[in-house]
Amino acid sequence: MISTSDLKRPLILAVIAVGTLSACGGVGQGGQVEVTGPPTKDELANANFAGLFDEPVQLVDGRWEGEPFVAGGASRPSAGLVDHFSLSGDLDGEGFDEVVVLLWESQGGSGTRDYLAVTSRKTNGVSNIATALIGDRVQVKSGWIAEGRITLDVVRAGPEDAACCPSERAQIVWVLNEGGLEQIEEEVVGTLSLSDLEGPRWVLEALDRGRPVPEGVEIGLAFDGDKVTGTGGCNRYFGTVSSEGPGNLSFGGMGTTMMACPEPAMESEQRYLKTLAGASSYGFLGGRLVIGCETEDGHVTLLFSPQTSSENNGAG
Repeated sequence: MISTSDLKRPLILAVIAVGTLSACGGVGQGGQVEVTGPPTKDELANANFAGLFDEPVQLVDGRWEGEPFVAGGASRPSAGLVDHFSLSGDLDGEGFDEVVVLLWESQGGSGTRDYLAVTSRKTNGVSNIATALIGDRVQVKSGWIAEGRITLDVVRAGPEDAACCPSERAQIVWVLNEGGLEQIEEEVVGTLSLSDLEGPRWVLEALDRGRPVPEGVEIGLAFDGDKVTGTGGCNRYFGTVSSEGPGNLSFGGMGTTMMACPEPAMESEQRYLKTLAGASSYGFLGGRLVIGCETEDGHVTLLFSPQTSSENNGAG
């Protein structure tokens, strides 16, 4: 089950240098294949990162776990790669793009920390060259690279917020220089609200952890003021949305068209709409929208990815 605790995991932004000569590589001296394209997902999921703990950690399949703090205990340090988030751009002006990814890090307790990390492809693989702290339990709403600057749009705990319940919107900017990653700007831009959900059409990825949307079924959600519209996999639906405060939401007045569709579309739609009716909270995880719902089966989390306007085919 995807838990709202996922929103509290630390995130590390990793930047991977990318050669531009060949996406498939070439043959170097001695007949060895030279890899010059961007790092693959598998390479990122098995890269070595420094600056998270006292010693570097080697990810295996996107995750690392250390030894328990106490022999036989359950609490241990851990870190991992956040899926489905990447940025690319030239950070050092050398004509090669870097690829930015996020990672999380935990010391085993309730507190977590978020980092930026920069790595470069070397002849022997991917090498971490810089790491910098982002903050504690930061939610990444979006990010971009422009003019050699990394900008993250984040939700974090403000001066009056409990650590569990961040509401402060901020934009933070870093540059890569000879000394590593340097934070050069930080601006508070507002308080988390339902307006932050407007803009993209959100496409459902998972009905909960371990329950991805079936192939060929597309479920979407769009916000416009206090109104919501979407497609449930078969029918279009519509309703209203309200909030009692930052990070809270509920839906009402939901209605749908009445078409019948073959499985698995109908089953997925029914489960989705029933779950959405119990929505109570929202947040962001590596650029994706997470909506927490209370159901008769317990807490369920809906995970959505943003669809850009160029990808939007006009469906709700």
